[in-house]
Amino acid sequence: MIEIDGSEGEGGGQVLRTALTLSMITGQPFRIVRIRARRIKPGLMRQHLAAVQAAAAISGAEVTGAQIGSTELLFQPQAIRGGDYTFAIGSAGSCTLVLQTILPALLFAPVASTVRISGGTHNPLAPPAPFLQRAYLPVLHQMGADVVLDVERVGFYPAGGGVLVARVAPCAGLAPVELCERGARSAGYAESVIAGVPLDVATRELEGVSSGLGWTGDDLRVVRLAPEYGPGNVLLATIVYEHVTAVFAGFGEKSVRAEAVAKALVGRVRRYIASGAVADEYLADQLMLPFALAGGGTFTVDKVSQHALTNASIIERFLPVRFAFTQHGARSTCAVTSACPVSSAQAAE
Repeated sequence: MIEIDGSEGEGGGQVLRTALTLSMITGQPFRIVRIRARRIKPGLMRQHLAAVQAAAAISGAEVTGAQIGSTELLFQPQAIRGGDYTFAIGSAGSCTLVLQTILPALLFAPVASTVRISGGTHNPLAPPAPFLQRAYLPVLHQMGADVVLDVERVGFYPAGGGVLVARVAPCAGLAPVELCERGARSAGYAESVIAGVPLDVATRELEGVSSGLGWTGDDLRVVRLAPEYGPGNVLLATIVYEHVTAVFAGFGEKSVRAEAVAKALVGRVRRYIASGAVADEYLADQLMLPFALAGGGTFTVDKVSQHALTNASIIERFLPVRFAFTQHGARSTCAVTSACPVSSAQAAE
């Protein structure tokens, strides 16, 4: 039994999600206490409970403490089972975080899976769906995974109502990759997505991107959704390189000017471009677990966050891997080493 203190390090929901994923894959049960202790509202919220319930469903796990507000949880998994699943968060909680909890495990299922998750697809405290589609999944594809993700309906915070559908094929095992250089840049564009929000908001956001990054013309795009999808607004910047696609998101909020949303996003994009790294800090967080499952690999990152260091600590408790972060100027290298990558046969045992 692996014992985890959920208050350690960054102390957020990622501690729980990573533990759920790796418990399913390795078959090791765990107990976590002080769940999300460093948050204003500690314990399980709806999206965390949905992740626990989804993990339990696909692994036949016995669970104790799975209720809203719970600060302790015992999770004892059985074998991973593929198939068709539907999960409803019941709020605007992030669909993408629930999906990322179960997706790596479903790669090791004996049969293909289709997962339908309803809730928030564009949430300011989680990677929006386009981030998974453009940045995260292409790296998994390089590692041998076969996953297709569709946005059936957009759901902004706080209304929710969004739907993601993922189709996951079984994978014999993830292959290590080296992602130290971006390669040639082929495209860069910004999108202001609005639903039930004045067009002027999108126009001002894109003007801010144009001023800060020098992008013009077709590189600046307004995406107008039907009002019933909102109210909501997200500003996305996407840069396509030979070996990686970087996606940055900034969310519009009440009392926050469009110019401020654009300025914050431009700052992150410019830092990333100047660093020369393959991954920004948020993509780096997502790559750590698949790299560990592959048994090794290296990638460069523009900023090593406390979130990443906490994630590394949890992963190392479940898998025989070690993470090493080495800084080189404006970027760092994350090297993952392991004696034995995880195969689908091991996960099914």
